[in-house]
Amino acid sequence: MRKKQKNPTAKSAQEAGFLPDFCTLRSLLITIVSAELLTMMLTLSANVASSHILHELSLRSLFIQWIALTSAALLCLFRPWLNRQGHIKAAILAWLIIQCVTLAVSETAFQLFSDGAPAMGVTSSHSDFLFRSLGISIIVTALGLHYLHIQFLWRQQAVAESQARLQALQSRIRPHFLFNSMNTIASLTRTRPEVAEEAILDLADLFRASLSSAATQSTLGDELELARGYLRIEKQRLGDRIQIEWDLDELPENAVIPQLILQPLLENAVYHGIEPSPAGGKIQITGRYRRGRVNLGIRNSQPSEKSTPHSSGNHMALENIRQRLEGLFSGEAHLTMSEIEGDYQVRLVFPHPWKP
Repeated sequence: MRKKQKNPTAKSAQEAGFLPDFCTLRSLLITIVSAELLTMMLTLSANVASSHILHELSLRSLFIQWIALTSAALLCLFRPWLNRQGHIKAAILAWLIIQCVTLAVSETAFQLFSDGAPAMGVTSSHSDFLFRSLGISIIVTALGLHYLHIQFLWRQQAVAESQARLQALQSRIRPHFLFNSMNTIASLTRTRPEVAEEAILDLADLFRASLSSAATQSTLGDELELARGYLRIEKQRLGDRIQIEWDLDELPENAVIPQLILQPLLENAVYHGIEPSPAGGKIQITGRYRRGRVNLGIRNSQPSEKSTPHSSGNHMALENIRQRLEGLFSGEAHLTMSEIEGDYQVRLVFPHPWKP
């Protein structure tokens, strides 16, 4: 029984809400650096003697980092719930959480430094210190949430554009591949009907994927199965001219990725690397899972200088894949091209928190 592709419609973090994942190392570093920049701005704008500026800077840094990191931890904890509340309600609730943290940390700081030491402006009255701390927090938090909302709108636009490009890519299966596949199936019908049936099923899977909705996501397992089916068709057509080597370590096949990611890369490898060479060539597909990231590589031999290469094309498939990865993973995925020992290689890296 042939495995049916699931084609899940999983939502990315960007689709779920505008609040980012504050639990990642990248978000943590951004939070710490932003808090330090605010610390330096407030310290330099205050009337502090140069002899005390380092002491004042260290205390303000401790105070603001308390607020920033505690707020980030709470937003990380409540993020799934907040993103289900709608954008406006989530923004208001996130704003209130940060103000509550600011009030609690400010009260603690005042009790610790209310002995008259000229630190963080605690020489003022209790109410003045709390008012100033909350005032700064209200303004900074509002600006931060506005920035996150703009970034969310930009990501939504990038996703919409990538889906439009996917529609163009889905209608792009090269006519020569279709004609060659039909000729191959026709030649196999009389001599090897069981192989012809397998080729028809593989071709049907390819067109089913190409005709599906651009908003539909896929899984790594389904994309690998689609890639195997495509290469089986090309193997029947090219015979001994194409050598295929799979080297896949244990991979999280449930990892969500954009649809039609691997097949266009393999199609480019066949079209530009194998077909122009009279002697054919080799395609190697490697896959590894390391430190929460999936690493996939497609490496193909290149035709000799005496061969007549196909048109280099406009790299639409590569740019399309890169933008769809950006839309789903927001800068956490990478697509790179390189030459290794005369071979052409494309590497695809994307994150997945695999939990066996």
